[in-house]
Amino acid sequence: MTQRDVVFPPGRQALYQRNRYSPAIRANGFLFVSGQVGSNADGAPEPDLEAQVRLAFTNLNAILAAAGSSFDEVIDVTVFIVDPETRFETIWKVVPEFWGQAPHPTLTAVGVTWLYGFDFEIKVIAKLPESTAG
Repeated sequence: MTQRDVVFPPGRQALYQRNRYSPAIRANGFLFVSGQVGSNADGAPEPDLEAQVRLAFTNLNAILAAAGSSFDEVIDVTVFIVDPETRFETIWKVVPEFWGQAPHPTLTAVGVTWLYGFDFEIKVIAKLPESTAG
């Protein structure tokens, strides 16, 4: 097996090692980012939904930046929402703060029943700049 080119955001490596997964992996010019939630530094959920969504994007952006990328390079997004019928509008009013201008990335939204105490999770695939393509 090829050695995985893992990207860790500053200050959170221990959290990922404790939970036994990589936050992101560079491969073939792309960055595959694990689902990001609105977790505080200790991994605990942010209780306020809007703040949780903002924190999920902040955590995502830290990984993208650590890879030399940004949300502008994101081409595919998957979001997971617990009880989307009651939470979607609250979540989606926060999204434009981070989403950028059109054309937007592709999007798949999935309603789920459980996210380990969280209400929102976002995972992405981004194109890496040539200098960081790994």
